[in-house]
Amino acid sequence: MKSIKVNLMYCMLVLGLIFQGCAKDENVLTGTDNIIIGGANALASGNRPDGNGPGGGGPGGNGNDSNVDLVDNDIVHQWTELMLELERHAAGMRPNASARALAYIYMASYETAVPGMRPYESNERRLDEFRIRDNERPNRIHWELALNACFADVIDHFLINVPEEYDSRIAILENNLQSELSNGDLSNRLVEESIEWGEYVAREVIRYSQTDEAAEAQILEPQPTSYEPPTADGYWTYSADPERALFPYWGTTRTFVISPDQTTTVTPIAYSEDEDSDYYAQMKEVYEVNNTAKAEDNDDLWIAEFWSDDVEGLMMSPPARQYAIANQLIQQYELNLEETLVLYLKLGFALNDAAVSTWKYKYDHMVMRPNVFIHEHMDPDFQTNLFRLVYWPNPSFPGYPSGHSCFASAAGGVFIDAFGNATNFTDRTHEGRTEFRGAPRTFDSFEEMAAENAFSRIPLGVHIRMDCDEGLRLGYEISDAINDMDLRRDPL
Repeated sequence: MKSIKVNLMYCMLVLGLIFQGCAKDENVLTGTDNIIIGGANALASGNRPDGNGPGGGGPGGNGNDSNVDLVDNDIVHQWTELMLELERHAAGMRPNASARALAYIYMASYETAVPGMRPYESNERRLDEFRIRDNERPNRIHWELALNACFADVIDHFLINVPEEYDSRIAILENNLQSELSNGDLSNRLVEESIEWGEYVAREVIRYSQTDEAAEAQILEPQPTSYEPPTADGYWTYSADPERALFPYWGTTRTFVISPDQTTTVTPIAYSEDEDSDYYAQMKEVYEVNNTAKAEDNDDLWIAEFWSDDVEGLMMSPPARQYAIANQLIQQYELNLEETLVLYLKLGFALNDAAVSTWKYKYDHMVMRPNVFIHEHMDPDFQTNLFRLVYWPNPSFPGYPSGHSCFASAAGGVFIDAFGNATNFTDRTHEGRTEFRGAPRTFDSFEEMAAENAFSRIPLGVHIRMDCDEGLRLGYEISDAINDMDLRRDPL
């Protein structure tokens, strides 16, 4: 009898809304509109027409008696700041495992809050083997408490090899935020069930990630001794074990939107030792720009070190750097929680898929690094500008296409779609750092920022121009696919 009464009440409510057409009270309209679209579970998500949803006007005025789009982004901002600090010290992850981790971390946060994001739906329909059971969702959810629990679990899982003194900060932030968010008139049941929901979503995302056996295996052995690169003139190779191929099989790992079978590649300029060849000219450019930057301590050296992100313990990885940028943009553009979660989901998918395609093509084309060519054919005493920051002068994988460049444009395309290309953005990621040139740089467009990131690899001495150009092209191809991804629920 109880279920019949509930169904009758729900039907009367929906019929009443249809005949009302529109309501004068904006909060009531927001709540009831969600009920029509989301069905009975919309009530379960706390978007009740009486305004008595979870949160009760909780801390900071972000009471979750409303949709996620009425909550600010502070919870995501704080966890992302911590993630960036931890990722900087996560050994053996960069850049591929880091890109993958970011995709799952922000997929989990999106899935935690999507029941309260009226226009959007879960990724279940898009992703085989991924499931979130509706019967696990409580009747009421405090979104920030749920997100706090979810972030703690997924960051702890996906960021591996983090030293204890940094890893312990996860529990500290989780406990501090839980205490802050639980203040007020929240019931114990609401607090407990919201936390349990966030933990449940985290478990399901972790479980889904573990079905990608190719990635799980490679993370444990990023430089497999079983891989020996093919040999030919101009091919990349290694000269000692620390320089062994990094993630040589990464092209077989999971993508979320666009796979290497769906992306394209441009054949690189043919290898040549002829001083009049295009290939030689590109190597000579690196030699001259690298040495001039070092000798003059000019803007090119500032750009090279500003975008380096190559050194564990000193800087975050190149994919994580794009989240450092995004975490500034969400503040500058005053995004709400819903807008932030959508942006970060797309960004994670873009960076993950960029890593997969880029690494496939790297090991398809096997283009050598400029440091090796320059030593053999121009100057045996040449040193890259990366050498000052890291013992090993060459990244441990082929050069073409450039991963930095692909990450830059994959993220740049997502930013352009969200904010438009024109901007007045100052990247303060490394502000105050003295170990390298990290002074803030300002950009008038996201295309300009991505292009500068790509160019930075030339004065750093680790890529020739064709590597960077192809990385930029591939990244925008990937961001186009990400931006075309349909996250919105089907209308009734």
